[in-house]
Amino acid sequence: MTTITIYKSNGCYKGFTCEGHAEYAKEGSDIVCAAVSILVINTINSIEELARERIIVSSDEKTGYISCRFPNKINEKSELLMESMIMGLRSIEKKYGKSIRKQYLKLTFEEV
Repeated sequence: MTTITIYKSNGCYKGFTCEGHAEYAKEGSDIVCAAVSILVINTINSIEELARERIIVSSDEKTGYISCRFPNKINEKSELLMESMIMGLRSIEKKYGKSIRKQYLKLTFEEV
């Protein structure tokens, strides 16, 4: 299962983590894992390149881990990009997040 945790403090985004593999299908055919990866990586790239935000990113492709932290309060462009990513992830979670037997994607929010 892929778990994505969005971190906020006093209503402001502080970052997010994405952990695990969805296991919706075998490696190379997993549409849930591919969709989540595209959204997460594109959001990170967009926040850095388009919004010119300073971010701290760490990842481990083998375990499916990626962490993005915002050391400073983010700007409006970055907030919009985060909202866009969350909207996409909620859509994936609603359509493909779980079956009768297994959960593939879980989106959570945590106050830090």
